[in-house]
Amino acid sequence: MANLLWLQSGGCGGCSMSLLGAESPDLITTLQAAGIQLLWHPSLSEQTGAEVRALLQRIIDGELALDLLCIEGSLMRGPNGTGRFHLFGGTGIPMIEWVEKLAARARYTLAIGSCAAYGGITSAGDNHTDATGLQFEGELRGGLLGSDYRSAGELPVINVSGCPVHPNWVTETLIELALEEGATERLDTLGRPRLYADQLVHHGCTRNEYYEYKASAERLGQQGCMMEHLGCLGTQAHGDCNTRPWNGEGSCTRGGYACINCTAPEFEEPRHAFMETPKIAGIPVGLPTDMPKAWFVALASLSKAATPERLKENARSEQLIYPPTQHKRKN
Repeated sequence: MANLLWLQSGGCGGCSMSLLGAESPDLITTLQAAGIQLLWHPSLSEQTGAEVRALLQRIIDGELALDLLCIEGSLMRGPNGTGRFHLFGGTGIPMIEWVEKLAARARYTLAIGSCAAYGGITSAGDNHTDATGLQFEGELRGGLLGSDYRSAGELPVINVSGCPVHPNWVTETLIELALEEGATERLDTLGRPRLYADQLVHHGCTRNEYYEYKASAERLGQQGCMMEHLGCLGTQAHGDCNTRPWNGEGSCTRGGYACINCTAPEFEEPRHAFMETPKIAGIPVGLPTDMPKAWFVALASLSKAATPERLKENARSEQLIYPPTQHKRKN
C-alpha cells in the first residue's frame, strides 16, 4: 500500500471539492483499487486533533512511510518569513514548517491546484501574506521548498495545477506514482503532468467551427468563438478540459464562459479584465500557441471572407438559428 497524506494550506478548498466529483469510479474506490491508503484528509478523515498530530510526528520521525504528500493551497510565509499567518490548528506551529518537514520525508510531493503549484489566487494583488507555491513563485522556480528540492523518489514537486483541478488529473497522477511510473520526463517545464498538460483547452472545444472561420461572439451567451472579443485563452491554455469534461460534459467554454488559462502561473493577474481580449492594431495580443502574427492575420482575413452566412448569424445569437444545410445526393 502507498500511504497518502493530504494537507490544506492557504486556499478555498475548491480542489478538494472538485476531487469529490471523481466518478466511474468514485474517489475512495479509485484509491483503494490503486493500493493507496489515505492516512488523513482534513475534510474526509475522522481522527481527532491529537491523533493527527501524533500521525504527523510519526512520519517526521521516520516511523511511518509517506509515499504521497499532497498539498492544497498556497504556502503563506508572512509575516516577515515567520509563517505565523497560518498556524496548523492546535499545534502553534506554522503550516510551512510542517510542510517542509513532511516534504523531506515524502517519496513524492504533489502541489494540488494552481495555488499550491504557483501561488495562485492567494498570492494575487499586494500579497500581504507572502503566499507562494511549493516550488514555484509565479513563473519563477523557488517557492517554499526551493528550486533544488527533490523528493525521496528523486522528483521535483509535481504541479497538478488548475483552479480548481480536474479530479481525474489528480487520481491518474496518484495512480502513476503508486505504480512507480513517475518520471521527470512525464512532467512539462512547469512541473505539470503531461497526461493533461500536453493538450490545449482549444482541443475538442464545441466552438471550434466558429473559431476556424473567425465568427466571433460579441457578448456573453452568444454561440460564437470567444477568443476575438471575450478574452478566451483556450488556444494557449494547457489542459484537456474539453476532451475530458467535468462530470462527463462540463467545461468553461461549454458553459459559455471564456477560458482564463487557470493551469498556468500568474493566470490570476492577466493585467486586463478576464472577459476582455487586449489587441494591438486590431490583432489579439494572446495568439494561439506557435502561431506567428503574420500567419494569424492572413488566416483570419481569409477565414472571415469565407465564413458561411449560417455561422455569421449563429455566432451573434444566444441560440442556434440556422442548422447546417442538408445536401441532397445527386443520382
